[in-house]
Amino acid sequence: MARHSARIFGVLGLGSFGSTVANELQRFGNHVIGVDLDGALVSSHADALSQALVVDARDDQALREAGLADCDIGVVAMGADLEASILAAINLKLIGVKNVWAKASTRTHHRILSKIGVDRVIHPEVEVGKHIAQVLHNPLVRDYVSLGNGFHVVNFRVSESLEGRRLADLDLNTKFGVRCIGVMRGTVFVGDEGQECVLERKDLLLLLGERKNLRRFAASL
Repeated sequence: MARHSARIFGVLGLGSFGSTVANELQRFGNHVIGVDLDGALVSSHADALSQALVVDARDDQALREAGLADCDIGVVAMGADLEASILAAINLKLIGVKNVWAKASTRTHHRILSKIGVDRVIHPEVEVGKHIAQVLHNPLVRDYVSLGNGFHVVNFRVSESLEGRRLADLDLNTKFGVRCIGVMRGTVFVGDEGQECVLERKDLLLLLGERKNLRRFAASL
């Protein structure tokens, strides 16, 4: 997979959520500035991140001096402290960070962050919970990605009833309004064979469609 050009990210709050985001962004080859008021947390990530600093995110000047104004994207990862979260988001906008994401802990918190111009508000626990529920609900669903506007890409494990059948024979688009964009066989993408692909047990169908249509297909298995 080709890497995008490295960008500069600022992550405010190095708790469980913030440190995960910061470390993953760093692993992808970006420059990551992680800040927190807790010196112990900062020290624990000093070797992993490009910069790890003890900074009060409620102080716009402190953020500016820490280099956060140079960030392409700022992530406000402290959700429990409402005041700190809101002030941190305002300060990132104030110092010129054009793209700000923030974690919200409640609907009210979400509304406030949206009102002050946060570009994307995140509810990690809710989003992960919904994701897990979708996978638990149908044992044939291995994973899925929401594309917005009701459309999803879903990994369906090939069931015993589909084994040995040609992809074309499923007539997915006509019967269910679902499009197959490829088949994963282990770590190999079997996409070149198209509709002539003969399905094997343990294959994964990569399906694109609206949730209601994907559910109809799942129910037919």
